[in-house]
Amino acid sequence: MKMNSNIKKIPRDIGYYLAGFVDGEGSFYSSIRKRDDFNLGFRFSVGFNVSNKDFVLLSLLKKHLGCGTIRERPDGCFVYQVDSLYSIQTNVIPFFKKFSFLSSKKKHEFSVFQEIVNLQVSGIKIKDDVEKFLVLRKKLGFQRISRFTYSDEFILKKIQEKIEESSETIR
Repeated sequence: MKMNSNIKKIPRDIGYYLAGFVDGEGSFYSSIRKRDDFNLGFRFSVGFNVSNKDFVLLSLLKKHLGCGTIRERPDGCFVYQVDSLYSIQTNVIPFFKKFSFLSSKKKHEFSVFQEIVNLQVSGIKIKDDVEKFLVLRKKLGFQRISRFTYSDEFILKKIQEKIEESSETIR
């Protein structure tokens, strides 16, 4: 994965301060959205965000990562978010490889997140890829499993239907 040259210029104290902040407040996530216009009927994506009431701190993070957006929620909290796969590859992952986390929990989440990103980059084209994504999604968001919109079984069933439908069209 290539590193954005700006990351090399970040002072160590600022880099580790921001990594510590994200260690406590940040979130790496993956999502699956039903989209009939996609080949498998679903859109698979990844993202990174941090929520906090301190706009200045989130702005500092955005400045040093060189990507993402900040928006305000109705409750007065601000959310810094990066959804671009390219930005995650070239900015977010290299930053946290250089300025690593202290907590074992966040190190584990980051490791799983990198696996999901690598899968996304290579492309989720077949049912095996979907199954890998689902396993990794559970590892990444094990505390959020009850909030997943679609169960693994539902996703795999719909993808199997889509595959069968497209193979019938080819005949």
